[in-house]
This record gives sequence, C-alpha cells and structure tokens, in this order.
Amino acid sequence: MPYVSTDGARIFYTDSGDHSSPVVVLSHGFFMDLSMFAPQVEYLEAKGFRVLCWDARGHGGTTAEPHRSFSYWDSARDLLAVMDAARVDRAIVGGMSQGGYTALRTALLAPERVEALILLDTEAGASPDEQKAEYRELFDAWTNPEVPLAMLADGLAPQLIGGTAADQAPWRAKWAASDRSSIERAAACLIDRESVLDQLGEIHCPAMVLRGEHDASSTAAKSGALAAGLPGAGPVITVPDAGHAANWTAPDPVNDAIGGFLSRLASSAAR
Repeated sequence: MPYVSTDGARIFYTDSGDHSSPVVVLSHGFFMDLSMFAPQVEYLEAKGFRVLCWDARGHGGTTAEPHRSFSYWDSARDLLAVMDAARVDRAIVGGMSQGGYTALRTALLAPERVEALILLDTEAGASPDEQKAEYRELFDAWTNPEVPLAMLADGLAPQLIGGTAADQAPWRAKWAASDRSSIERAAACLIDRESVLDQLGEIHCPAMVLRGEHDASSTAAKSGALAAGLPGAGPVITVPDAGHAANWTAPDPVNDAIGGFLSRLASSAAR
C-alpha cells in the first residue's frame, strides 16, 4: 500500500483508475477516513477518472508525530506530497468538511496545480467561540478512556454522518476500534483554524459547492458565503434530505452533481 513521508507525518493514500486519465484527489472529513469516498471512487473510475484518496493526520492509516501541532496549511502540503508521490502535476481537488478546508488551502498554496475544486459540506470560515467550546468538550470526552465511547457516538453519528443507523454503523465500528488519543492534534487543528473567507477571491479555478439539506454544520449561510466568495463557483447545490456526510448517505445525487460539474469542466476545456 502506498505511503508518502512528509514533514511530521507518514501519509497513507490510495491510487486507482486509469493512470492516463484526468485525476481527482479527495480529502475526507473529521472522524472519518478515505473509505468515506468509496461511492465516489467507484463512480469516478467508471467515468474514466484516476482517483487519489488519502488519510489526514490523526485518521485512518496515516501516522504523525504525536505531540507535533499542525494546521490545515500543513494538510494542504500533505495533499501536494501525495500528488508528487503519484507523479500528478495537476488535479481536480475535492474535499468534504475538513477535507474542504484542506482543498481551499491547496488552491491558495499551489493554484497552478489545482484544476478545479469539489467542495462538499464545508466552509471557509473559522469556528465561532461557542462552537470552539463545544468542540473542546467533545474532544476532551473523546480522549478520556473513562467516558463510554458508545455514548459519545450516539450523539455524534447522527450529526456527523446523518442518514440511517446502517449508514452510521461502519463508522461507529471504526471509532470503537480506534486509538481515541490519536485525534488530539487534529482536534486542535480543527478548533484553531483561521478563516480564509477574505482570500477566496484569489482562487480562480472552477468550483462546485454542495451541501446536504439538513447539514447543521455547513449551514446554508456558510455554504452560500463560500460559493459567493469563489469567482469560479456557481450556486450552492443542495441535496434533499441529506445531512453532513451527504456523499456517504446520498451518493447517487452527489455523484450526479459531481458528474455534471466534471462534464461541464471537460466541455469548457475542449472549446
């Protein structure tokens, strides 16, 4: 299985599809891993794309120095290192939730390497103080082995994933088997992230912004601000009856939206 070493981490990634095809790179959300994109990988491969997925620090098969702080700018450099390892010069970069924070920073760091952005249930702003306090309470409990994980998962899964109990079950199983302390630095990264709303105008590539209708994290207002700030974005696409992990719980409409965006991108490039 492929890994790439970066400054402070060893990044696990997957590389699938036709290596002569256009490339899509996908970055997952918090408390999840690259497998959350299984429905999109299958769809994109069938459409003729090469797909790179990778695990962020504190998640999945990636390992990082345990006491070393990092930011989403470091995550963007991790993403670029994955592209380098796969010998990909330029790609369509997508991200869900925290993966979107990374995707935006990748486009700011290396605009010449980002052909387009696929932004799923994400935003460009910082966490307000009230949300930071809620995050700290959650992460303090999560990293405390005396707090029953099942109790935390009961509250988290409907908000983070949405959908049905069957949609949530694989993630609850992964959380139960995980090292609960491994997310400590990733949690600090999430809480302390700064806003990039005032930098969105510097990103000129085409962009698609999508959210689940019932996503209480990436609200309609936050998604609207993200789309309005990106010169290359159209109106926000809303997936009916979906929550925060719309790409997992409602893959068909999300894939249709991605496919339409990529088709328009290809048509524009052919002109």
